[in-house]
Amino acid sequence: MKKKYAIAIYWSDEDEGYIATCKEFPGVSAFGATYEIAAREMDDALDAAIEACRRLGREIPSPSIQPTSATRTTVQSAVSVAM
Repeated sequence: MKKKYAIAIYWSDEDEGYIATCKEFPGVSAFGATYEIAAREMDDALDAAIEACRRLGREIPSPSIQPTSATRTTVQSAVSVAM
């Protein structure tokens, strides 16, 4: 099963690149020289975070936002991760 998590991707002048974050996983972030690379890196980071939750017996957070036609314009990006 795949879950879709909304991610925020923004430019960081300090890091001179794009930073991706996910509300459901506050300790997880990713960096990329481009928007697309940051999104791909975040996909990998979320896969790793979910796998760590499984190994440690922790609950895997449910997505707080389910993109619909009404919310797609406000969600910058969404990644699907295998469950």
